[in-house]
Amino acid sequence: MSVDKLVAKIKDKSNPSIAGLDPKIDYVPMYLREKAYAEFGKNLKGASEAIWQFNKGLIDALYDVVPAVKPQSAFYEMYGLCGEEVLARTIEYAKEKGLYVVLDVKRNDIGSTAEAYSAAYLGKVDIDGVEAEPLPVDCVTVNPYLGTDGIAPFVKDCKKYDKAIFALVKTSNPSSGELQDIKIGDEKIYEKVAALVNKWGEETIGESGYSAVGAVVGATYPEQAKVLRKLMPKSYFLVPGYGAQGGNASDVKFSFNDDGLGAIVNSSRGIMCAYKKENAPEESFAECARKEAIRMKEELCSIL
Repeated sequence: MSVDKLVAKIKDKSNPSIAGLDPKIDYVPMYLREKAYAEFGKNLKGASEAIWQFNKGLIDALYDVVPAVKPQSAFYEMYGLCGEEVLARTIEYAKEKGLYVVLDVKRNDIGSTAEAYSAAYLGKVDIDGVEAEPLPVDCVTVNPYLGTDGIAPFVKDCKKYDKAIFALVKTSNPSSGELQDIKIGDEKIYEKVAALVNKWGEETIGESGYSAVGAVVGATYPEQAKVLRKLMPKSYFLVPGYGAQGGNASDVKFSFNDDGLGAIVNSSRGIMCAYKKENAPEESFAECARKEAIRMKEELCSIL
């Protein structure tokens, strides 16, 4: 199962962290921007090419430190078709470097539309008898709030193509409680979603003991993470909110099981923009990202 591959990579690198690749153009060092603009113009193509060079530098610096990367689709879509092409290049390059790739798209719908989303990100597309894989990712994030109709196609493709999903359960943003914390009877909505995650994943348990249906559980809500870890013992957690959003190692430890597994913690800006935080020369952006990734690894391992 795909989740077993993730667990193996986490064990191999002794690192339960994932590097988010969410590159706004102003995160990219100016020297990379100017070079791209000179060749392609100060336009969507130029910006996208600068982002590609930034991503490539980050991946080259991180692939032997982190087990996985998480590109956020929106940060590529905002640059139009040029950005989406760079997203595809980034995914392919990360896979060449042996990284597990989680594509953060938070997609969902029902019926044939959900099936189309799943085919786009997890499965394959039939072109008059020839199968083609649109994007070679290992896993995607999904929105569970349309219920089973919206998730079933993704679970089906997880089984068929050896993929995985992370369903939003308790997100890291400040207003998440407006919906997720509403009580229905004796349970909060995020607890009901957790029960569904268990149900959706019950036929996808891998050798590692974890299912192909994981959960997004924010680092900014450690008390809820304690509850959810007990409710979903067989689901891997994707934990956003560490670093720039305010979550720390003490907060994320509740997302792990007693064996030190069960969660992978995301840092995006903290790693990508480490050179800015250190006021280091732009040319050292990759070196600074690597340094921050190692620091994060050591901090997480110290609490497990």
